[in-house]
Amino acid sequence: MSGLKLPAGEVAFYEKAIRKARRKRKIYKYGIVAGTVICAIFAILFLLPTILTVTNSFMSSSEINANYGAVFQTTDTGGKVFISKTVNLKFIPDMVSFDQYITVLFKSPEYLVKFWNSVFYVGPILIVQLMIAMLASYGFARYRGRVREVIFFLYIIMMLMPYQVTLVPNYLVSSWLGILDTRWAIWLPGFFSPFAVYLLTKFIRRIPTEVMEAASIDGASEWQIFSQICVPLCKSGLISIGILVFIDYWNMVEQPLILLSNDELHPLSVFLSKINAHEISLAFAVAVIYLVPPLLIFLYGEEYLIEGISYQGGLKG
Repeated sequence: MSGLKLPAGEVAFYEKAIRKARRKRKIYKYGIVAGTVICAIFAILFLLPTILTVTNSFMSSSEINANYGAVFQTTDTGGKVFISKTVNLKFIPDMVSFDQYITVLFKSPEYLVKFWNSVFYVGPILIVQLMIAMLASYGFARYRGRVREVIFFLYIIMMLMPYQVTLVPNYLVSSWLGILDTRWAIWLPGFFSPFAVYLLTKFIRRIPTEVMEAASIDGASEWQIFSQICVPLCKSGLISIGILVFIDYWNMVEQPLILLSNDELHPLSVFLSKINAHEISLAFAVAVIYLVPPLLIFLYGEEYLIEGISYQGGLKG
């Protein structure tokens, strides 16, 4: 039994189509490989400073000064010294040493004071800001009206304003209130930040209103609806916003520099910039320890953060 024979023209057409499809698959594979290589190069470049910081934190003081001392040399008047040669980045220490960590953690009480200063600033701001934001967001989301919409619009405007724009007004208001050079100069603006209010309002508005209406029909009071229904449903949103607020205030630099002239009240973020200039042998260890709290909080709340962002973006719910 003879097979089906196609006309020579159709055979040529199909062979050309097959070759074209193979060529497209090859181009697609090459594109994937090229894209992966480019992304890997950018990822390595992005991670280099972090890798350098971690590995150099295990170098001895003499080794760090020998490698990078020229970068931080200054003249008698405090000016920078011209460096005629390229500084070599060294990723592997000649001998692993924990001297930097021992000095920072056990021989440098100033570091621990700054660390607890950061904790005392960030902790109250985080707790109070989320409490205020939760109550305000519930009001904005539960009840609609022209006045509330105008106020919420003002919240958005305030959130979009860079903090640097409001530094001078914050300084003047703090001076008028008599709280300059006190922790309240940092706490008060942080307590009422509009960032958490905006995100939580958007989060609560995505909760089906039928859930709250059903609870109301069942006789639940407004406080019970808020505390027993709304707050548990916003758990992922609260944790994800809490992580962002913590990282934001853990890294603050401008506020303490402008509002606190007393160095003893400065947080670790400000101290870190100063130690880079005067004690480079400790700079890497301090930087690594400085990374630990945000890293632990991120690892703890990573799933909640992703869930919260997905919910905000409307990917679910």
